[in-house]
Amino acid sequence: MVKRLAFFRSLALLALPLAASAQSPETAPYRFSAGYAVLSNSFNGTPGAHQPLIGWDASVELPAWHNLRFKIDASAFSGANLGAQQNAFFILGGGQYQHAIRRERVFAQALVGDGGFNRYWGPNALPGATASFSELLGGGLDTPITRHFALRVEADMQHTNLALIQRLTYALPYHFAGQPHYFGRYAASVVWTPRYEPVRAGAGNSSAPVQNELIAESLNSFGHFHIFAFTWWSYLNVAGVEYDRHSWGKAFGARLDYVAEVLPVVILRQPTKTDVWGDPFSLSHKTVPGLGISPIGLRILWRDGKRFKPYYTIKGGMIGFTQKAISNYASYEDFSLQQSVGIQFRLTDRYDFRAGVSDFHFSNGFIVPNNPGIDEMSWSGGLSVHFGTRALHL
Repeated sequence: MVKRLAFFRSLALLALPLAASAQSPETAPYRFSAGYAVLSNSFNGTPGAHQPLIGWDASVELPAWHNLRFKIDASAFSGANLGAQQNAFFILGGGQYQHAIRRERVFAQALVGDGGFNRYWGPNALPGATASFSELLGGGLDTPITRHFALRVEADMQHTNLALIQRLTYALPYHFAGQPHYFGRYAASVVWTPRYEPVRAGAGNSSAPVQNELIAESLNSFGHFHIFAFTWWSYLNVAGVEYDRHSWGKAFGARLDYVAEVLPVVILRQPTKTDVWGDPFSLSHKTVPGLGISPIGLRILWRDGKRFKPYYTIKGGMIGFTQKAISNYASYEDFSLQQSVGIQFRLTDRYDFRAGVSDFHFSNGFIVPNNPGIDEMSWSGGLSVHFGTRALHL
């Protein structure tokens, strides 16, 4: 079963501009928000027994690129309904698009992530699953009250695919009649912009070259972690192309890049026969081809322009197969999450070689009743080709 996507907690980045001076244009590279939040119903809130949950919401945002920001959002809610305690914690990430109307800024956002729940949340405290994939779509309004503070009101629609389980010793999920899956989320927050920076001359010139690169890459598993999932018995090999673009300036001495990836070659080796969670009923394996795409990602690159450059990347997307993946009772499509650390070595002024180790996780987020997942312990390598300008130092 998928656990909370704790990788999001490692991204302590923030931001968003609130105001600008006509005489001296400025931008706010990072931004924080925190406040009061309400979820419109309990997770066991059947018709006639709706009960809202009360909690908090906090977010951090990266600097804007063409009014688009990457956002990390954390929220927690609690309450009681139908004789059961309701406790939930969500970590979501995605895009936020903003637009200024006089002094105010309106924004729209689309976020995805995971939620963690207490075990006995069902009607009359029946046991339930403790994790679910979650999506959020909505927006809000920021109005400034001082140079560094603003008030935010926000309204969103949030979806989960949470389910009860048969029993603790047989954790097969099921949905009960009238179970809610869509919730309204409402929040009132204080937004803090810690500092502003002047807009550099020529920063708005779209013809100015931007550092970006293409990386032909390969990733191959050599074992397994127990991080987000607990299946051991399948192995993954992938090959494809990664695109990195310097989009968000610098933070903590590192360059912040947008990352996207296409994997036209995906080879999964899994047991021929399995139970619902992917545990093998056979020692033989079969090969299942597929492909993957990760449109949302971040690379943190230190020592930019030097001979060797440590990096951390995180990429989220989808991966699909020609047969049901990991378990014969699971799904053809899964959500993927990759985290990698490594070093990029300069070969010439134009080419680099990259080597690292990765956790490649994928699972279906309960889009079908059972959700086997896997965390591949992997090594990766790639050849990078640079475009645009970049400073080189010995």
